[in-house]
Parts: sequence; C-alpha cells; structure tokens
Amino acid sequence: MYKKSGKYNVAIVGATGAVGQELIEILEERKFPVGELRLFSSERSVGSSVSFEGKSLVLRQLDGAAFTGIDLAFFCANEEVSKRFAPLAVSAGAVVIDDGNAFRMDPSVPLIVPEVNRLSMFNHRGIISIPNCSTTPLVMALRPLHDAAQVKRVVVTTFQSVSGTGRRGMNELMEQVRAILSFREIEPKVYPHQIAFNCLPHIGSFDPEGESSEELKMRNESRKILALPELLLTATTVRVPVFRTHSESVNVELGRKLSANEARALFSAVPGMIVFDEPTRDLYPTPIGVAGRDEVYVGRVREDPTLPAGLNFWLVSDNLRKGAALNSVQIAEELILEPHGRGTSRTGPPSRSGLD
Repeated sequence: MYKKSGKYNVAIVGATGAVGQELIEILEERKFPVGELRLFSSERSVGSSVSFEGKSLVLRQLDGAAFTGIDLAFFCANEEVSKRFAPLAVSAGAVVIDDGNAFRMDPSVPLIVPEVNRLSMFNHRGIISIPNCSTTPLVMALRPLHDAAQVKRVVVTTFQSVSGTGRRGMNELMEQVRAILSFREIEPKVYPHQIAFNCLPHIGSFDPEGESSEELKMRNESRKILALPELLLTATTVRVPVFRTHSESVNVELGRKLSANEARALFSAVPGMIVFDEPTRDLYPTPIGVAGRDEVYVGRVREDPTLPAGLNFWLVSDNLRKGAALNSVQIAEELILEPHGRGTSRTGPPSRSGLD
C-alpha cells in the first residue's frame, strides 16, 4: 500500500476508548504520515472533538460511506462492530488493522506481532489482526527461546490490569477504592466481585472444563503466531487491581538446556525487549515502572531446578501500548515502507526505554 504521495488517510473506529485514545497519541508521537484522520465513536460521543497535531477533529458516527478514500482503518471496537464494518472498509479500499477478537483465528487473516512474524502480514487480504494484549509479550519472549532451544511446554500466569477491560474497568477500580476509603458499600458492576484490593482468576467466560476464554486465546493465538500448532501451553489469567500494564509469570520447558545468562542474551537481542534483571539490587520490572513504555520488559530470569532444561522469567508490558495501539501502528509503519513491504522496520522516535 506504498503511496508516492507519502500521506495516508486514516480512520480510527473506537476513537474515544482507552486503546483508541492511545492510538491517536502514538500516531502523533511517531509522526505517522497522516493525510486525513477520521475518528469514529459510539453514538453518545458523536459531535464532540479530539485534538490531533494541533487540530480539533470532530467525532463521527459509522455508516456505509465512512471509509471512502481511507487507506488505513484501525479498529478498536467490539467484535460486532468489527465484523459488520471491517469488510465495508476493505471494500472501500482500506487495509484494516483490527485490535479485537473478531478475526484473530480466521485462517485467512494474519495475526501479527512485527518482532515475531513480520513477513506474514504481507499475505493479508485486506484485514490484519493483532493478538490479545497478554499474548504479545509472551510470543516475543518465546520466539528466541524456541529458535535456540525448542520450546516444548509453557505454563503462564498473567496479572492483568483493569485497563484491559477499557475505561469502564479503570473507572470501577477508582470508584471502589474511593468507596472503601470513605467506608461506603461497594456494588460491583463491571466485574463479578470487588476488584479493589482483590484478585480475580476470571477473565472472559468459562468453558465446561473450567478454562476461561482469555486462557484459550493465549494458547490458540500463540500457536498461530509462532506457527507451532501443537505447542503445549497452559495459562491462568488473573485480573488484578492495577490500573495499567500487564505482568506474566512464565515457566518454559525446553528441548535443550539454556543458562539464565544465555536466555538474557537472547531476550536482549529482540527488538523492543529490555532485560531489567538484577534482583539482588531490587531491580526487576513492575507495572508502575513500565506503564507508558513501548518495550516489553523481562526480569527474574532463572533456571528451573525441577526440569532438565527449564526457565522461569517475569514479563511486564503496557497493555495499551505494545499490547494494543503501538503494535497496530508498527504494523501500519511496515505496510507503508516500500511497495512490497521489503524494507527494514523504522525505529520511530526515541522510545520510552529504561526504567526511572
């Protein structure tokens, strides 16, 4: 979709949500070559305005003609909206980058993390999907381990912030904290139980065997992205009272032994991944330290003494940035590099690396 003009007309569906607002910020921050930017929102926000590059843009309502003249359409809305409007955007000539669950497991739709399976995006038929925000950091860590020593089995426990549920999740946590500190009763609305000062091993719906839809997503999406259809991966996904940024505790069984230092070296070589691992000096990634950063941080890397060849490590990633909006923009940057996408990914502006 390379254009000699160098400017691209862009649409964002779900522009007022947590991911949509992050998208707007990242497009401006990375100086993406936007010609026209059209912002679409739910009916209650239509008519209000959002700032972009010093201009005030009015939020619009989706309709059949929304995507005329659009080159790139970012979807960060619910599954129903994506399934209804994404094909219309493609018919109008746009490439769709979808943040939701609507197309992830469609065999004809590439599921992309650029640092892991970049070339697969160029086989798209108009729609490119990005994975769940907990899958992205995991596959970035698993790829180099598998290439070096063959990943045989993965056990992962996630600690996912309330921003994964969007603004309503963040608002619920804030309201509950205020209520508790004011000695008022709490009435959960977004989550089945109190989330403030609590942990809920419940993200998504449960199947008859007791596995949640979020846990199934991590397994199925990882298999597709890594092209390992038989990968043994089991997950427990937990919602925690953190406003932003997801964490993951990962145990990996390998085909051959890797030392902790060898694993650190492999992680350090991955673009967009930072090793922050000196626990004897209390240095390891935390959600507060990583919030607002672009990279996936890894720490607590150590050998698993219960396996002949096993590793434990801790991942932390901003779910609104690399887990969603940033991943989408990186895909768009790859698509516009050259006529056939054969360039090398640009780095964009100085990234928000290092921890304060």
